Amino acid sequence: MGEQDCCSTHLIDGNGEFNVTGLHNFMKTAKLADLGLSYAVVAIMGPQSSGKSTLLNHLFGTNFREMDAFRGRSKTTKGIWIAKAVGIEPCTIVMDLEGTDGRERGEDDTAFEKQSALFALAISDIVLINMWCHDIGREQAANKPLLKTVFQVMMRLFSPRKTTLLFVIRDKTKTPLEHLEPVLREDIQKVEVTALSSYEEKEEQFKEQVAQLRQRFFHSIAPGGLAGDRRGVVPSSGFSFSAQQIWKVIKENRDLDLPSHKVMVATVRCEEIASDKLRRLTSDELVHPAYVTMLGHLRSKALESFKTHLEQSLRTGDGFAVSVRNCNQACMLEFDRSCADASIQQANWDASRLREKLLRDIEAYASSVRSAKLSETIANQEKKLDQALAAPVESLLEAGGKDTWASIRRLLRRETKAAISGFSSAVTSFELDQSTFDKMVQNLRDYARSIVEKKAREEAGKVLILMKDRFSSVFNHDIDSMPRVWTGKEDIRTITQHARSESLKLLSVMAAIRLDKKPDKIENVLFSSLMDGTVGVPYSQGSIGDSVDPLASSSWAEIPLDKTLITPVQCKTLWRQFKSETDYSVALAYSAQEAYKKSNNWLPPPWAILAMIVLGFNEFMLLLKNPLYPMILFVVFLLAKALWVQMDIPGEFRHGYLAGVLSVTSRFLPTVMNLLRRLAEEAQGHPAPETPRPPHSLASHSLRTQTYQPNLSVSSSVPDSSVSTHISSTEGGVEYSSPQLTHRRGVNVEQAEFS
Repeated sequence: MGEQDCCSTHLIDGNGEFNVTGLHNFMKTAKLADLGLSYAVVAIMGPQSSGKSTLLNHLFGTNFREMDAFRGRSKTTKGIWIAKAVGIEPCTIVMDLEGTDGRERGEDDTAFEKQSALFALAISDIVLINMWCHDIGREQAANKPLLKTVFQVMMRLFSPRKTTLLFVIRDKTKTPLEHLEPVLREDIQKVEVTALSSYEEKEEQFKEQVAQLRQRFFHSIAPGGLAGDRRGVVPSSGFSFSAQQIWKVIKENRDLDLPSHKVMVATVRCEEIASDKLRRLTSDELVHPAYVTMLGHLRSKALESFKTHLEQSLRTGDGFAVSVRNCNQACMLEFDRSCADASIQQANWDASRLREKLLRDIEAYASSVRSAKLSETIANQEKKLDQALAAPVESLLEAGGKDTWASIRRLLRRETKAAISGFSSAVTSFELDQSTFDKMVQNLRDYARSIVEKKAREEAGKVLILMKDRFSSVFNHDIDSMPRVWTGKEDIRTITQHARSESLKLLSVMAAIRLDKKPDKIENVLFSSLMDGTVGVPYSQGSIGDSVDPLASSSWAEIPLDKTLITPVQCKTLWRQFKSETDYSVALAYSAQEAYKKSNNWLPPPWAILAMIVLGFNEFMLLLKNPLYPMILFVVFLLAKALWVQMDIPGEFRHGYLAGVLSVTSRFLPTVMNLLRRLAEEAQGHPAPETPRPPHSLASHSLRTQTYQPNLSVSSSVPDSSVSTHISSTEGGVEYSSPQLTHRRGVNVEQAEFS
């Protein structure tokens, strides 16, 4: 292979000067500017006199200068040489770098080695790492420090680019390659490894292995080829400018001016000693637990401080959410400062877990306090709703009017609105999210409805008592709420119908919960079935004679089951029981009327009076013929009149004939004796003070009480005062009284005076 074919040039001399003119001439000769991206760059690096140039010449057909073994080992390649590979597609540019670890530059002059290595990695697609087999596993001989430094600087200076590292193991020994490769991969990842026999001892075998390696460089830039990633490659026309700029950046970078090997070793050793001491400190089983215990104490202290400050802030009237935030920030800041004071800076112990636990504890405590405060606020509003709804709803239901449920709905809306307004004002400082607030408001609405429904169910449970009270109130009192006196002029039937109608209205009100303002026909069904006396309505217009009882059902047509308080069949049963228990009151009213009529009609009937006149005509004429008879009759009349007044004959017969006869009989003789004694005293001129009338005899009073007692006994459901009529007598007249009113009927009686 001739020199004209490879067209090599000296790119960078030993002093680091870039040969710009030589690179331009090389690009013209190799016609590199016309290749676009269809080219590859291969560089080689490794120890001095390790056969790098020899490998490149055999591998790519270049003519780099090789070491003369007969003249001893010395630096052959100075700086960086560049050449074009011969016979490889695509076009491959080969760079031969100055060997590392040479005695000519000395122990401390390693800057150019790092610069050239960094340049090769930055500009090449494939870098061959030439090393002897017996250097594998060593630190300096394998160029590990150099490669690590170069890799770190490259990651910082240039955009990350995947460069293929192909380790070429020279003078392979009997150690299998699969045992050597893991050592290299353990030190530097993403590498390719190949092994070659000794060139001097096994030249033919070396050439065969090189020829096999050469095949790997054909189509190296194709997908899956040896070059790998090509995304960072510049076009061939810009190769010269890119190479100059990269070298300029590398020369100006001071990170590659590292100290000498001895200083580096000393520095690394000191760092290792410090790391070991620190590792022993961090792994000590006495220090770290003490540190953890101290952090636990600080966490508990911060939590207690949060509780105290939050309570004080709430007591002063600050908003809940604002108080929680302020107290949280203050306590966490104090905790962080305390942790910083307690921590060992070099140990780098992490206190984040305890800090997160403290945050969770603070959040949990704040949540519990918030729940307690909200529960207290809700309980206060519910208590106000109980006070505002329970008693008024009970009163409205007991009134049982036409607009009862409309009034209850208005009351419910008004009190619920007031409760929600109070709740909203109370929870403003909690900064609740809208969904939580809406849920709590809905719970208040539901609670208010539950109060009304609960009270309605309680009142429905005692509907029979309320109906009887309503009947008694309407039946026994007139339109002016005055107690009725059954004088015989009242239409008891009409009054009874009206009282039962009012009671039936109360039953229709109690039958269902009507908070949704939906119309229903409960009242119409009850009145048509119970009040009008019918028990069924036509089932259909086409059927004649067939009917169905609308109350023979367990539900109302328009009312859901959960809103039904009294089912239709229960209404029918209650009405039947109601009528049976109020019929007695009606019967007592009829009895009172009859008693009143009898007490005010004690004269004999007209036919009896006429008979007495006709039959006693002769006796009357006899009295007219003899003047003594009229005088005797007049005296008898006066005596009878006196006895009539003294004994209160009408009053005695008010409770019945038998009782009146017994009472008059027992009092007749004492009354006659009293009159005679007074007449005698008047005749002697010594009028005695009027003695009081003897009281009714015990026997007659007992008999009269026993005789009238059945009329006074009423059922347990109807009060005695509502159905009984008390009749008493006075000296000046007859008195009829109902439970709350006394009606007097004056009777003009002439009192005979005897002088």
